[in-house]
Amino acid sequence: MTHKTKGIVLRTIKYGETSLVVTIFTELFGVQTYMVNGVRTAKKASAKANYFQPAAILDLIVYHSENKPMHRIKEFGWAVLFDSVLTDVIKNSIASYMMELLQKCLKQPEANADLFNFCEAALLQLDGCSKKVAANFPLFFALHLTHFFGFRMADDFDSGNCFLDLQEGMFIDHQPVHPHFIEGEKAALTSQLLKVMQPYELEEFSLNHIIRRQLLLHFHDYYALHIPEFGQMKTLMVLHEVL
Repeated sequence: MTHKTKGIVLRTIKYGETSLVVTIFTELFGVQTYMVNGVRTAKKASAKANYFQPAAILDLIVYHSENKPMHRIKEFGWAVLFDSVLTDVIKNSIASYMMELLQKCLKQPEANADLFNFCEAALLQLDGCSKKVAANFPLFFALHLTHFFGFRMADDFDSGNCFLDLQEGMFIDHQPVHPHFIEGEKAALTSQLLKVMQPYELEEFSLNHIIRRQLLLHFHDYYALHIPEFGQMKTLMVLHEVL
């Protein structure tokens, strides 16, 4: 049976000489894996392969069976035509980071319309944002994605509760005995970033690349503490370079 759904491409792997194995976060079925045949030649990708770049948002007609680990796509086309996400080096690096982070969190193939809508909106906002907003966008996405997986940080920072305990996901009034915590300026900035509801508000944050890098590493630590087998992120170092 075929189904019509939107999907966000998370990862693409070459298979054989002409095919791709594509991981897609679909609106109807959650994260799914698809075999896409005949979109490459032995020497280079065809125009059809361009549809399956990470962060692409597609309209799909797919074959789906609950008992199969891999499915096939009958038809595909652009659901969104980005202006810059797939072509601008900085925004594409940010989008790739977002897709890797999302994939590491999606452990089960379950539909989650709210999460899908959040990710689609985030990519659209990244596409149209300023350079300053884009530079802070990974911090916004990393903090707010946690809400959909049940471990959003509690924003109870004040002059007393000034240590962010990453194991507990909350601000406390003393330094934890373990090494997984944020303090000082970075704790205060995390609290401010948690209050950001729309990406355009990131324009108010004048952060240098050292602070951004340190915060992203702390947030990576936070995910590793709360997502089983989270591992390392390949896109994180790329992001450090371009930002």
